[in-house]
Amino acid sequence: MDSRRRTVGELVRERWGDHRPGLWFEGRVVSHHRMAAGAAARAALLADLLPPGAEPHVGVLLDNTPEYPLWLSAAALAGAAVAGINPTRRGPELARDIVHTDCRILVTERARLPLLDGLELPGVRVLLTDTDAYAELLRTYEGAKPDDSGASPDSRFLLLFTSGSTGAPKAAICTQGRIAAAGRSLVDHFGVRADDTHYICMPMFHGNAVIADWAPALAAGAGIALRRRFSASGFLPDVRACGATYFTYVGRAVQYLLATPARPDDQDNPLRMGFGTEAGAVDAAAFEKRFGARLVEGYGSSEGGAAVQRTPGTPAGAIGRAAPGDDLAVIDPDTGRECPPAAFDGTGRLLNGDRAIGELVNRGTSLFEGYWRNPEAEEARRRGTPPGEPGPGEGWYWTGDLFYRDTDGFLYFAGRGDDRLRVDSENLAAAMIENILARYGDAAAVAVYAVPDPVAGDQVMAALALKEGARFTPSSFAGFLLAQADLGTKMAPRFLRIVDRMPVTATNKIHRVALRREGFRCADPVWWRPPGEPAYRRLTAADVDALMARYRAQGREELLTR
Repeated sequence: MDSRRRTVGELVRERWGDHRPGLWFEGRVVSHHRMAAGAAARAALLADLLPPGAEPHVGVLLDNTPEYPLWLSAAALAGAAVAGINPTRRGPELARDIVHTDCRILVTERARLPLLDGLELPGVRVLLTDTDAYAELLRTYEGAKPDDSGASPDSRFLLLFTSGSTGAPKAAICTQGRIAAAGRSLVDHFGVRADDTHYICMPMFHGNAVIADWAPALAAGAGIALRRRFSASGFLPDVRACGATYFTYVGRAVQYLLATPARPDDQDNPLRMGFGTEAGAVDAAAFEKRFGARLVEGYGSSEGGAAVQRTPGTPAGAIGRAAPGDDLAVIDPDTGRECPPAAFDGTGRLLNGDRAIGELVNRGTSLFEGYWRNPEAEEARRRGTPPGEPGPGEGWYWTGDLFYRDTDGFLYFAGRGDDRLRVDSENLAAAMIENILARYGDAAAVAVYAVPDPVAGDQVMAALALKEGARFTPSSFAGFLLAQADLGTKMAPRFLRIVDRMPVTATNKIHRVALRREGFRCADPVWWRPPGEPAYRRLTAADVDALMARYRAQGREELLTR
């Protein structure tokens, strides 16, 4: 059968009768057959609990426990959709996510009940997976067998909230056909085998864990191993205990793994590879050298609007070329014109980032299936070229992410659209500056973001987490900056915040919203280079008062709290 038209429900049903180990969790092992049986029982329970006429949507507010893949599988059999609920959301925002996605069933556990206190959730039934009442409910359906007759490739399967930096998160629609095809594509691309074990340590309410880790394991008949929440210190013991061969990562997880104390036996593990985003070339090389497993950087989104695949011959630092069927271009969002190709020096450093970096756009037919009840956001994704500009851009998919392309067509990630800075009328990409600052010998993690300039545009601010035992020396840092040939004159940070640990979101991405909001008025020590001065010095309370007076004089004080 054509894999593009298969369903996730079909893949779940095929595990019935497979008595090989299917799931590892905290020392317990469950067979594929038992997982399929558990999914069948939950699918039958769901059918009985959903009110007549209700959208077949189930909210899941859980850590990575066996109940998460069980409910994913149950929804697939029932032709229903799972909305992954982010446990870091609070109060009305959390209630909004549940109500907006029309979830009439919410699956959670007792530890999460305080999050629901006082929330208005009309018509929502809460199931607590770690209670006797829940076990008794399921006991009624113990004899159920997997039946995927209610599923089709066009059935909604996931409502994945995007992690936008402003406004309410959007729930991207993912159908069974798309998720089944994505799983099969990764199986073929990476050679996933039935005897592999996929280690899922990224949160399962996020697309990375479900689409890039769970789905290919299901498609190949491979096992999965779950970690409730990511733990750098627990990573290698888990990998060894469950025999993990593959894992996915996002954000700064790789940096945290590299920050753990090195041991002579670090390469004594079964890992073959990791797949994810934003590790960076330096950290990827360090990970492979230390742990003996290669990291493959990829690009895709929960929306399915564009994908970049690594191919043979991909240069260091590049992600790859457009996936089959995609017509990807790097477009200047202000003009709608394609950006010129990147120019590099002899060491591979980008020389024309101000002109070569633009937004990645899919001019072909994308797999984007829309957002749940959000036509305005859909229209923004599918907008055409700017008015009055040339180009058949109607219906293009605009990713919102920054890239540049070399003369051979290889694409390089340059940051999220929200990471663009405008300094002295020049556009800069935060990720490009981060890649440069990451070379600083004492840096364990780096984040670059914009703070408003007192007069116009932005200034560059960086947060720097130091390696264990290192101390920040302003003269050493300034000397390092001077030695970086590809550090443009507008790229050097005006402000430098020294943090003990980089703040991250629930998906292990740097919490840039919090960093931008706090700016230079934060509890951590901040060093700065005043205009016209060559050296960094400590930012004092008097400096902050003087700066704030300048912002007030220009009517820009309120920008500091956005």
